[in-house]
Amino acid sequence: MEKHSIIDESHAFWDEVVLPLLAARFPQETAQMAAGVFGYGSEVLRLDDEYSTDHHFGLRVNVLLPEAVMAARGTVIEDALAEGLPATWRGRELREGYTRTKGVALASLEHHLRSTIGLDAPPNSHSQWLAIPEEDMMHVVAGEVWHDPSGRFSAVRAALDAYYPEEVRLRRLAHWCRYFSGMGVYALKRALLRDNDLYANTTFARSLRWGVQMAFLLDRQYYPYDKWLTVMFHRLPRMGARLASIVEEAPKLTTPWERKLDLLHQMSDVLDQAMVEDGLIAPHPRYKVSATSGYRLLESAYAELIRKCPAEIRGIVPQWEQVHWEGFHSEFVAGVGLEDWRRMLLLEEYE
Repeated sequence: MEKHSIIDESHAFWDEVVLPLLAARFPQETAQMAAGVFGYGSEVLRLDDEYSTDHHFGLRVNVLLPEAVMAARGTVIEDALAEGLPATWRGRELREGYTRTKGVALASLEHHLRSTIGLDAPPNSHSQWLAIPEEDMMHVVAGEVWHDPSGRFSAVRAALDAYYPEEVRLRRLAHWCRYFSGMGVYALKRALLRDNDLYANTTFARSLRWGVQMAFLLDRQYYPYDKWLTVMFHRLPRMGARLASIVEEAPKLTTPWERKLDLLHQMSDVLDQAMVEDGLIAPHPRYKVSATSGYRLLESAYAELIRKCPAEIRGIVPQWEQVHWEGFHSEFVAGVGLEDWRRMLLLEEYE
């Protein structure tokens, strides 16, 4: 059974306060709304805990309207919410979000999609799928939708939740095979040979992340925002158990560098074997670890996978990191007063 989350209280707040207010004042617009808790934050994944409450936390309802309706009626609806919503409910403060109405974040459906996946509709080509940062998929498909009479937002969620087309999954797998092996294991070995501690630290951390991202792809689940990686990784139905001991030991500060590199070599074997099992690459003999270049096994898999990708997407580098969200966030921060922004960051002056 899932633990209690602010998402449950927010659902009750929607049912008892927000929906009645909107349905009474704006029946036509309410019939076109999608409402629930989705987008950003630990509560979307039901992972909020005692540390979640120190910023941007509280009752929260996300409401999406068609862009034309939002443009024509959004301000009037926000005014009514600002006037009609209580300051607190059941002892809980209303969440301060990215709109001026605390407790309810009103936006257009198209804006929400553009600020997450960079499109205002589900992708309809392989290149569009590859242009979406994987981490941002969660900001559309995770959470709950309680109200969506038109079904527009639910249809987008369903399209993304069906997961990548196989050609796109193979292109992403190929990408991370290349990065993990060529920019990870190989680079770490060279950094250790040259006593380059800075490069060793940065390339090791990236390598571990890339290996875990492949595990998500192999289990056909979207990779989440890094902060929630550990919990979500251990929930993977197949690769979580296979890689758990490696992922737990490798990042420990007490694990020596040579052991860290060896663990990445072991991760290479586990990922490679899964791809053989799945018929993505051909069975092959065992290979030796190079004394100067480490174990570049997954670059062999990369060469096989990239040949299976359609020609039109072989040269497309998959997008990663939350570039669309950062564009929106930059505009938001530019419009917030500096004192308000510092307050949101919990920056307090010494007395």
